[in-house]
Amino acid sequence: MKRFLYIFLLSFAVLSLSGQDLGVKTNILYNASMTLNLGAEVALNDRSTLDISGSYNPWGSSTGKRMKLWMVQPEYRYWLCEKFNGHFFGVHAHVGQYNFSQVSFTQKLKDNNYQGDFYGAGLSYGYQWILSDRWGIEASLGLGYAHFKYDKYPCGECGAKIKSDTKNYWGPTKANISLTYFIF
Repeated sequence: MKRFLYIFLLSFAVLSLSGQDLGVKTNILYNASMTLNLGAEVALNDRSTLDISGSYNPWGSSTGKRMKLWMVQPEYRYWLCEKFNGHFFGVHAHVGQYNFSQVSFTQKLKDNNYQGDFYGAGLSYGYQWILSDRWGIEASLGLGYAHFKYDKYPCGECGAKIKSDTKNYWGPTKANISLTYFIF
């Protein structure tokens, strides 16, 4: 019965969409790092939308270098003019897991392997340009908090665990240049 109710409500929601009410998107910045990603954004009313994006990077190299991760990042957006057009402010959350080894961002990441999970939230600002009835491009930046829980190893393929620890981070939590295709 619950399944029937969910399907009915979802069907009603999809049938009531008009204009630019639903878009699918990909973050070009993540694509450049070989991170698979896909997002969907749905209009809630004339000035607000809900964006849900997911990312996955399963790749590693034969040298032991890896930047594996998965992440989900939902965001509520308030548009200053109209939905999917112009300036917006957002509130986002993020959750995921990672396995980084021999990554050259910092000396610690280059010399050790870190595996763990994270969660957090932040605020964002962005702008979307309408390219046509079906296409748009957006840019946004988010600042916020992330809590990391991790295990540290001496390298990606060897050694016993050095330690388990946590780290709190404040700073950029979101960056995107996304290409959007509007379905409805």
